[in-house]
Amino acid sequence: MMVLIVGLILFLGVHLVPTQPELRDGLKARIGEGPYKILFSLLSLAGLVVIVLGYHKLQLHPGKNPILWEPPVWTRHIAVALMLPAIILLVASLIPSRIRTATRNPLLIAIKIWALAHLLANGDLGALLLFGSFLAFAVYDRISVKKRGLLPPPAPASALNDVIVVVVGLALYAWLLLGGHQWLIGVAPIPQLS
Repeated sequence: MMVLIVGLILFLGVHLVPTQPELRDGLKARIGEGPYKILFSLLSLAGLVVIVLGYHKLQLHPGKNPILWEPPVWTRHIAVALMLPAIILLVASLIPSRIRTATRNPLLIAIKIWALAHLLANGDLGALLLFGSFLAFAVYDRISVKKRGLLPPPAPASALNDVIVVVVGLALYAWLLLGGHQWLIGVAPIPQLS
């Protein structure tokens, strides 16, 4: 459990820096913009690796990861359904589109939906820490972005880009559903499909 907690503190702590403009600008002034970005990326990657290792370790040792509640089977189906818009929004965060313009910050919305979906489908302490932390961070970051007036301006995009976002999102969703999630995470979203 401690490895997961350390990873979450490192990853989310690093991502809190940009929400504090004075701190961020002070670091950039001291070490330079390029080194700041490199340090931010390296610490983020290190935090992500520690989170994955910590969560994986908990799955291997269920005794160290207490079950807080047994989610009903239907919550898994809701989670699978919620992941479709989450993945489409994730793709929209990478491709200029009218979907991205309409949602203003599709990555944070995708993280919130992803975290909520996984909280619904998992009842163990590790899942509560992992997905609850990401949900809380995404809510905080969205409020911070709005407060600082950093919502991205609408970017010109064509209907073709919307189609690309949806098609790529559907393909990624299908891949995860039909084996990708099992391959990456070790858990089939729908056991009958594995």
